[in-house]
Amino acid sequence: MRSIAKRFGAVTVLRDVDLDIHGGEVLILAGENGAGKSTLIKILGGVHTSFEGRIQVGGEDVRPRSPLDAARLGIAVIHQELSLVPSMTVADNLFLGHPDWSKGFIRESRRREAARALVDRYGIGLDVARRVEDLPVAQQQLAEIAKALARQARVLVMDEPTSSLNAPEVQRLFHLIHDLKARGCGIVYITHKMEEVFQLADRIAVLRDGRHIGTALAADLPIERLLEWMVGRSLDQQYPAHASQPGGERLRLEGFTLAAGRQAARRPVDGVSLAVRAGEIVGLAGLQGSGASELLRGLFGAWGGGVQGRVWIDGREARISSPRQSITQGLALLTNDRKATGLVLPLSIIANVTLADLPRLARCGWRRPARERAAAEGVAAELAVRAASLDLPVGSLSGGNQQKIALAKWLLIQPRILLLDEPTRGIDVGAKHEIYERMNAWTREGAAILLITSELPELLALSDRIVVLHRGRITAEFPRAAADPARILSAAMGQAAGPVRDPGAAGPPSDGRGFPSIGGTDRSVSPL
Repeated sequence: MRSIAKRFGAVTVLRDVDLDIHGGEVLILAGENGAGKSTLIKILGGVHTSFEGRIQVGGEDVRPRSPLDAARLGIAVIHQELSLVPSMTVADNLFLGHPDWSKGFIRESRRREAARALVDRYGIGLDVARRVEDLPVAQQQLAEIAKALARQARVLVMDEPTSSLNAPEVQRLFHLIHDLKARGCGIVYITHKMEEVFQLADRIAVLRDGRHIGTALAADLPIERLLEWMVGRSLDQQYPAHASQPGGERLRLEGFTLAAGRQAARRPVDGVSLAVRAGEIVGLAGLQGSGASELLRGLFGAWGGGVQGRVWIDGREARISSPRQSITQGLALLTNDRKATGLVLPLSIIANVTLADLPRLARCGWRRPARERAAAEGVAAELAVRAASLDLPVGSLSGGNQQKIALAKWLLIQPRILLLDEPTRGIDVGAKHEIYERMNAWTREGAAILLITSELPELLALSDRIVVLHRGRITAEFPRAAADPARILSAAMGQAAGPVRDPGAAGPPSDGRGFPSIGGTDRSVSPL
């Protein structure tokens, strides 16, 4: 790709960008949210057809006019937003639009046989006869990957492919990537997880503010320089230092239980008892199906019926049966899917920011737009939201700015207890740093935080204590000084925890780049 430029109206989002992709390599495309990465790959994948510059594949000039046209050129893009048809089977989705299957008749048995052979060949492990809408999100992500592989692409672009995958699925994906490299496929991989960057990268290309900052071999790019390329400033610490000073008990659960659904064989949360103090961050760890997210939803009153157990807030027993009740008692829930349950994408930034606090901002049931705008401007400035106008629909913002808006919604109600489910999923390192700072500010002000994150280094670095769940029950609890990845993973699998590591011992092993290979137990660990 040479001298690529793209404008939306008067806004220039890409300026004179060059990018080379070689067969048999993984090129990490790095940059903050809004840097232009998604726009660049949408040009390559035939989504955006109006642009300046040139694209060559195999030495020949091409100009993809549609995703199908790009596929014919050997280019497949796995976008962060899934493009599957939910009501169709996995097999139907894998070969959707293939000319070999569009001659008037579809032989279902042959299609399923071919789909089964494909997923078996790459070790993806999907039931190709199931409808996509019946699959969990992680398996839908795998189906999206298999769909791209069905086109036998020479250039494969993966945009945040592990955002919904658990640890074993991530490792299977990495094995698949190495296999594709060996077959000569050129892979462009976009991720905000630094451990993935240096685990996979052959080369790293960085965009910032729509410009190409530089490309280097991964071995020649120290993480400090990479972060500086990405954010335009030095980040000495990925996790800001924080001195935990817990106060009185803010939240207590005793025997908290959620009833199983119609098709569930067990209770998603079964007899959980825990406490969180003011100024404390308690991490909830567990594998997929542990019940951690369901616990937060149930506590927030979003589970519906079948909630048992007792809840105390600031020493008083509380009855919560709806989100509205939880908000009035000082609880806020940041869900793990900002697009589906955290934001109303067609509504403006102002409407989303003020959504949880409308009763206070209104007068006698009448909305006051001027007051809503002033409130939204205040929290948007506090969280450094980047938007041309607060009247823009939230769906037009980058992922990092959408996440900031989802957080801003709760700033207005000044919560005493924050339930944060994957607060940094799919956002860049700069936006993550700002959210960590905001979490520190909340705890300094006396709020209590229950935190879920699938990034183990983040969990270890941010949490004062870690509570581990397995199949809806607590299996272990570790203070920050005693937590380590092996013990957490063991407890998350329902096994006995290993020995407690000496808090005074040396820190976690380094991967040779100057940062821990899997995370530390001190929030000030730098840079991961």
